[in-house]
Amino acid sequence: MATMDPIVERPERPGKRRRVSSSVVDMQSAIAQPGSIKINVTGAYIIDHDYDGDGSSSGSSPSHDVDEHEQTHQHHKRDIRLPNHTSVVSHVAADIGGSLAKVVYFSRENGDAASGGRLHFLSFETEKIDDCIEYLRSLQSKHKATNVLNGPNGTHGTTKPEPKLSVFATGGGAYKFYDLIKSRLGVDLSREDEMECLIRGLDFFITEIPDEVFTYHDEDQENVMHYQPARADVYPYLLVNIGSGVSMVKVEGPSKYQRIGGTSLGGGTLWGILSLLTGVTSFDDMLALADRGDNSAVDLLVGDIYGEGTGYEKIGLSERTIASSFGKVLKRKREAERTAEDGGTWVNKGGYGKKPPAPETNGNTNSDAPPPAAALTGDSGRMFKPEDISRSLLYAISNNIGQIAYLQSEKHNLQRIYFGGSFIRGHRQTIHTLSYAIKFWSKGSKQAFFLRHEGYLGAVGAFLRRRPEGWGRRGSVVAEEAVK
Repeated sequence: MATMDPIVERPERPGKRRRVSSSVVDMQSAIAQPGSIKINVTGAYIIDHDYDGDGSSSGSSPSHDVDEHEQTHQHHKRDIRLPNHTSVVSHVAADIGGSLAKVVYFSRENGDAASGGRLHFLSFETEKIDDCIEYLRSLQSKHKATNVLNGPNGTHGTTKPEPKLSVFATGGGAYKFYDLIKSRLGVDLSREDEMECLIRGLDFFITEIPDEVFTYHDEDQENVMHYQPARADVYPYLLVNIGSGVSMVKVEGPSKYQRIGGTSLGGGTLWGILSLLTGVTSFDDMLALADRGDNSAVDLLVGDIYGEGTGYEKIGLSERTIASSFGKVLKRKREAERTAEDGGTWVNKGGYGKKPPAPETNGNTNSDAPPPAAALTGDSGRMFKPEDISRSLLYAISNNIGQIAYLQSEKHNLQRIYFGGSFIRGHRQTIHTLSYAIKFWSKGSKQAFFLRHEGYLGAVGAFLRRRPEGWGRRGSVVAEEAVK
């Protein structure tokens, strides 16, 4: 029997602002446009694939739905079940960033409209954009096959086929790959504004999906993640979107936002540097390395300066506080080089290692030539473990983002800070570091919020971009933004 999160029914918000009724012309125009439908989110809930029955649930995994070939994508473990949405959905959405392309699409439950459906989430590396397009083509083929069944001569015998599948895209890749996607799929590709999609997606998750948003509490070891109910009082807030780089956006309403800062040191930085230092190329493998690492072998801690067991408690710095990221590297590298010159062995934290091999000089007798990379991270004579390097760099980037986010929230008087983007990936160390940074610098006055679909804000925003006036139930969309 499937184990799922409970369906949470929510009453209408008291004092909800009246909306302007759409004209007959506007409504007919909206209905005529592919994808312009009203999403029924009544009773929506998150369902985990790991607990989704016997695995035969209408293809909750895309591999069940559309493709049988080797998967080149990562399917998010949690679908969003929409048990009361029975209308046709004839579009898919993609958020194509510098590192990842994220896709969101809807499927009917068990192929039966009366059973509702669910939203699926999956991602591709952007460098494999051809695989992403082929996946969209497979969705297109399935949608076309469904139309044949539903057509007047089809098995289901309906007289009104569904509209052709449309694609809505956001992110830089929506422009970079526009001609490629349009020519391959033969569809009208709608390009949507990136910031608007991010905000629309986040608003949807906050206001419509129970248990999507959570806070992190490391002091409560039995329940570190405290899930939040859907809420209507959204604004103002700070959105910190961490992808290849980082954007920080002050949001005061669905159409009132401003990018107030950011940093180039984001997920792409971690991915790039660790690929150079460790040889690992998968982002998830890098996070797995960090889980096993000990940053104290690489970072200079306060305890290293004041002595073991001693911190600078007067200003709130414990002995484990990082004084300098990668601060031990140069000292230990010099010690190892001196030992190697003496013909001995050098000591790693985990024990003795072999003498590093002499560098190839190609006739150059310069004694100052740098040692080969193997002396730092190779399989033999390793000075620093890839696990320790990974953890150190993850902390460095996460701490930097957390502190900048705090400073921006302080400058703009924002108490709620939402962290999104594919850099986070539900990774506990990353979430802990970001949450701790906000709590430490604000002295507990500000709160960091996280999401279970943090990497899909833009894709969901694009998916919801075109809809008739009056969409939603909680005011996450205002009348003046309706499709014209």
